Amino acid sequence: MDTLIALLNDLMWGAVLIYLLIGVGIFFTFRLGFIQVRHFGHMFSVLRHSRKSDKAGISSFQALCTSLAARVGTGNLAGVAVAIYLGGPGAIFWMWLIAFIGMATAFVESSLAQLYKVKDEDGNYRGGPAYYMERGLGMRWMGVLFSLCLIMAFGLVFNAVQANSISLAMNVAFGIPDWMSGIALVLLAGLIIFGGIRGIARFAELVVPFMALAYILLALAIVVMNISELPGVFVLIFKSAFGIEQAGSGALGYAISQAMINGIKRGLFSNEAGMGSAPNAAATATPYPPHPASQGYVQMLGVFMDTIVICTCTAAIILMSGQFEPGSGITGVELTQRALSSQIGSAGNIFIATAIFFFAFTSIVANYSYAETNLVFLEHNHKGGLLLFRLFVLGMVMFGSVGELPTVWAMADVSMGFMAIVNLVAILLLSGVAIKLAKDYNDQLKLGKVPTFDANKYPEIRSQLEAGIWDTPAKK
Repeated sequence: MDTLIALLNDLMWGAVLIYLLIGVGIFFTFRLGFIQVRHFGHMFSVLRHSRKSDKAGISSFQALCTSLAARVGTGNLAGVAVAIYLGGPGAIFWMWLIAFIGMATAFVESSLAQLYKVKDEDGNYRGGPAYYMERGLGMRWMGVLFSLCLIMAFGLVFNAVQANSISLAMNVAFGIPDWMSGIALVLLAGLIIFGGIRGIARFAELVVPFMALAYILLALAIVVMNISELPGVFVLIFKSAFGIEQAGSGALGYAISQAMINGIKRGLFSNEAGMGSAPNAAATATPYPPHPASQGYVQMLGVFMDTIVICTCTAAIILMSGQFEPGSGITGVELTQRALSSQIGSAGNIFIATAIFFFAFTSIVANYSYAETNLVFLEHNHKGGLLLFRLFVLGMVMFGSVGELPTVWAMADVSMGFMAIVNLVAILLLSGVAIKLAKDYNDQLKLGKVPTFDANKYPEIRSQLEAGIWDTPAKK
């Protein structure tokens, strides 16, 4: 099994996905006129009115927090450490690059998810890649394939990954046996999962801003404590990214490829741009401005916060600590814990264990919400199937708590890769629609208007939308 998983990973990441991710990101970066640079400030402006919601949708702020709950998890703490250990410090540069170009990809997929959203049998908004594949492309089979990949990846494998990191962190910090952590996680996750999408959104809205701010402040304090080392850290990252230190040893190509592959893999796992996961949260929002593209800006901000801010915090903690030793076998959350402990003493283990718990636990419940939306797409809200799936998800949480890290991470890479390929193909096919949305939004913005989507202006699109959602412009 391990050999087969490794073979699939090498084929998918080495021959297909890295080039597809970079190519799609660059394509949308140029087609949208470097939107992540030109409209950087506008991402924050959209948040000013992001607390508005209605009976059909959650607020834009809740959608952002839900997507951040999924994004900000083990990828930000354990995943960064894995990337540095396997690819060297240069992996961080490639994480930054994939996040930068991925911001444009995130804008496209989340705008499309908003446009093609529907209402489920309970009157709540649902949407995401499976829905825009069915409605925008007329390819339900593609939506079914994507849904199956997402359910496998987010509902099952990724939740095992998050649970694995929590149980390891709790064991290192407090000596708690893995099985005890697993039982506690199952009980806590069950309480929130059975509360449905709105319960998950409320939980994320309360927890995510607090946990992210606390971690950022701690990392900034460590940077200030070691401010003289900061230039050297950046030099190390750039040298390692391009194999400058290996240039005379004959290992230049290998060093660059390992930094690139591991940085992009861990970067995608962390920020999820192009993977098709965050659009499931974006589609559930009642946007303001009342235009699909406004959710594109919100989720673009999510990618920036996740990788450029939070992952960089973890990298700074590790690289300033002196705890990173190639070939030592110390990686994942253990390396992050050791790095922080070297800066603030034994309290570092406790802090990282606490951060891992909150980061990974919120990921578990947000990942479940994505899977639920896609299960609804497949089963049209079959209550019995939903109950059975919830129990199966909790079973995977228990499995992940007592499983082995390398196998679980490898399974995550495979399932994530399949999902991303299907989604990237879909958004390329729908790129014309996404460009129209961006142009319509920004043309109105330039005229000093509150951007408002009027489906009547686009009859070729209107026929693909669910009646009653975008039929008439919302009131300003």
